[in-house]
Amino acid sequence: MDDHRAQRMSIVVKEELGELIAFEMDDPRLASVSVTSAEVSGDMRHAQVKVAVDGGEEKKALAALEHAKNFLRHELAARLNLRRIPELHFIADSHPDADSRIEFLLRRAKRNRARD
Repeated sequence: MDDHRAQRMSIVVKEELGELIAFEMDDPRLASVSVTSAEVSGDMRHAQVKVAVDGGEEKKALAALEHAKNFLRHELAARLNLRRIPELHFIADSHPDADSRIEFLLRRAKRNRARD
């Protein structure tokens, strides 16, 4: 499958899951959960979703996400017009700010390179 399509799907899945978890789920264990990244496999069958949990309640939050996995897939299917909705695999993100920091450094390096 096209890697570019998998990257685009990763972005869409991250945004939609972040919105679903933040605004449409009433589970108090998920109050401090935010989606930091999502990686959809090339065959679109699996998505590895990294979540950051404030307050050190990672085990409870991951258990709540595992319990809500089918609901989240159903909601993704309703929002996205896809033939196949990826199976969701949730893992705790140990360094939630690392991805944004790397992106910032790459943009800065590109900007400085353009000046030379």
